[in-house]
Amino acid sequence: MTCQVLTKRQAKMLFADQRLDLTQPHVMGVINVTPDSFSDGGDFFASQTLCLDAAMVRARAMVAQGASFLDIGGESTRPGADPVSVQEEIDRVIPVIEAIKASLDIVVSIDTSTPEVMTLAAEAGAGLINDVRALGRKGALQAAADTKLPVCLMHMQGDPKTMQINPSYNSVVSDIGHYFDERIEQCNLVGIPTERIIIDPGFGFGKTLVHNLQLLKHLSVLANKGLPILVGMSRKSMIGNVLNRPVDQRLHGGLATAVMAYERGARIVRVHDVAPTVDALRMTHAIINSDVTVSQ
Repeated sequence: MTCQVLTKRQAKMLFADQRLDLTQPHVMGVINVTPDSFSDGGDFFASQTLCLDAAMVRARAMVAQGASFLDIGGESTRPGADPVSVQEEIDRVIPVIEAIKASLDIVVSIDTSTPEVMTLAAEAGAGLINDVRALGRKGALQAAADTKLPVCLMHMQGDPKTMQINPSYNSVVSDIGHYFDERIEQCNLVGIPTERIIIDPGFGFGKTLVHNLQLLKHLSVLANKGLPILVGMSRKSMIGNVLNRPVDQRLHGGLATAVMAYERGARIVRVHDVAPTVDALRMTHAIINSDVTVSQ
């Protein structure tokens, strides 16, 4: 177990209009408004048209189940995914963000690498920029800085189209740690302070099964950097490959990864199944922070 220490600003991070205590576990519900995401792609589309009402039903349910964040994505980042146009991504995500902020008390995270989407999402009420490319696209660093919002930097080797073609590392944990050091420095240079940065090691993004398992086992090494950690392993192939389960039967494995990640320093867990994950993390948190001793 890690002894992660966050600064006062990091522990009480401001996400637009809401401040959250990141010494506590938080669940981020996934809402992919895409026709082709690996798990829930197409759930909110009919004849290639966004079904806003269906997305809002999912959003309300996740809030009722205890989510602290809703992560809205309009471009699939599954292995082999093709990019979408800027306008298409805007048309998918902005109406959903506006509808959520108009009716729900929740932090909205915008899952995007596109500078124009970051700007418009912030104007629509998003409280976090969650970028799988760690602000690597041209103009993304400055666009994110201009919003004044917290950012989540994710590690990915390659890009979604090619990332799972023979990924390799000298040492997966230390290589990713060095990557974050460089990206944090770049953020600082454009005016994004370290106190507004969250890191995500990017499970499944340019990593083999062994890489993913090693990364989770040694997640506390990254937690020792003193930054909040977000993880996303829900329904991913690392669970399916170990348990030999299809996508819709990976909940139990996902709960195990969520608990282990929290024990090792993660504070935000991005999932499709909110209610059971909230329960698992609340129970884990209570146990870890209990002063009760059991007599032998």
